[in-house]
Amino acid sequence: MNARAQILARIRGAVTGVPDVEVPRDYRGATGPGAGTAEPRLIDLLAERLRDYRAIVHVVPEAEIASVVREALARRAAARLVVPDGLPSAWLRPPEGEAVPYETVPYETVGDDPELSAGDLDRVDGVITGCAAAIAETGTIVLDAGPGQGRRALTLLPDYHLCVVRADQVVAGVPDAVAVLAAERPLTWISGPSATSDIELDRVEGVHGPRTLEVVIST
Repeated sequence: MNARAQILARIRGAVTGVPDVEVPRDYRGATGPGAGTAEPRLIDLLAERLRDYRAIVHVVPEAEIASVVREALARRAAARLVVPDGLPSAWLRPPEGEAVPYETVPYETVGDDPELSAGDLDRVDGVITGCAAAIAETGTIVLDAGPGQGRRALTLLPDYHLCVVRADQVVAGVPDAVAVLAAERPLTWISGPSATSDIELDRVEGVHGPRTLEVVIST
């Protein structure tokens, strides 16, 4: 028996017969009644905090998401983009009435079924996802591997992450996010592009995840 197995066996023995304890989850949130519809101040605060983290941020009406996405990808000259299952197709399709037909969108979309290898993800130009929630106070985007988000590797290996946040997903603080998130889901909390610094405080981006985070917040 290795050390891990010994430790787990001791824990199991210690809790055998112990009654379940209810853990209180009624944390005090900041939004109060009516949570679920982001006030303009929360969207403004989220955008401000994300920019503080050096993310690129756009706050646009929902009808303009596809246009902003296309312009963002054009600026990066992105040729291959990972698109998780369940991502709204309207976010990639040019708005109705524009002269650019859908089939001429200048990038290739790549699915994740079968799952892409680490090498495949390293070779794409980026990934576009939705999110499960966004926290205004901390400038944090939370993914839970739900529809339009994909597994965690999709947003950790590519160098560029383009994330679309709906207005109704913006909450005020961390307790408000915990209240709407499912604890059993694989949660990824993202506060700006991946970055680290050494003892001299020299900031290096892209070490543990995307070097560039671009966020489109719909109003």
